[in-house]
Amino acid sequence: MSYGGGYVGNGADAMKIRKYEEQRKKAMEDAEKEKSALASESAKSRIVNFSAGKSEVIENAFKNESVGLQTKAQFAEKRANIERELEEEAAARAKATEAAELKSKDRKRKKAKKEMTAKLSFADDELDEENEDECFLPAAKKAGKFATVGKDPGVQTHFLPDKDREMSERDVREKLKAEFIAQQEEIKKEKLEITFSYWDGGGHRRKIEVLKGDTIGIFLGKARELLSKEFRELRHESTDGLMYIKEDLILPHTATFYDFIVNKVRGKSGPLFHFGVHDDVRLKGGANIEKEDSHAGKIIHRTWYDKNKHIFPASRWEQYDPLRPVESYTIYGGEKGPDRR
Repeated sequence: MSYGGGYVGNGADAMKIRKYEEQRKKAMEDAEKEKSALASESAKSRIVNFSAGKSEVIENAFKNESVGLQTKAQFAEKRANIERELEEEAAARAKATEAAELKSKDRKRKKAKKEMTAKLSFADDELDEENEDECFLPAAKKAGKFATVGKDPGVQTHFLPDKDREMSERDVREKLKAEFIAQQEEIKKEKLEITFSYWDGGGHRRKIEVLKGDTIGIFLGKARELLSKEFRELRHESTDGLMYIKEDLILPHTATFYDFIVNKVRGKSGPLFHFGVHDDVRLKGGANIEKEDSHAGKIIHRTWYDKNKHIFPASRWEQYDPLRPVESYTIYGGEKGPDRR
């Protein structure tokens, strides 16, 4: 029996040959399927293998796909296809990861919201129960209940920093300061009657009105204007050529009566804050008792003082120094008055 142009034996042999051919064909198909499966698994393993670089993955996949002789166009097309597939798979994987993260965040947010809602609901229930209980409590008991909640009113907190309290205290201080200044300005505008003695070797007492805020220089100018009507020598005398001596102290022209009155300044023989005339503390009994008596201040020429400052009473006079305390004053007969420290 001939088969395929040659002798192949009898009919049984021909059947065996066909059977072998079918088995071979099936084996080849199985091998092709296995090869495709291996290639697919290799591509998957390349995607999962994150430690390998992109170029290495492309080269491995390209080597597995390009088996046998191929043209340049086929070579380039396969390489481009492999790169495109890898990029698509990477983009899909990134998108899936992002979607999973968003889903996880959304799930956590919903869970937190659900827990918060449950807590608020529980708190509302407790508050409702407390309100219901309070409806049946007397007013005093309610106040006592809430008095124990929060800060302890008995704890000292004044030393703790408090911005609102500090601002309030500062405003109060500024208000009190403004009120004090306004009050002192009103005091300076009050009138004051000064009894003085123009001294030219003898005393000539006069009275004049000034303001408490006036300086000694202003007072001397007004006194010169008053005295110049009687004493010709004062008509050509300037204010700087006159001196005012009170309680054995030569008062500076820049000092004000307000300063002496407010500070209750004392001189060597009496107070500087009284400008009326009372009993002479040096001539009346009880010299060891502090008195508020005052002597008439003297207005003299500076030239007269320069000529007679070594003679009593000018020898007792001293320049007023606000920083120098007056310890005591001497009364007539050498005795000392009370300590003025």
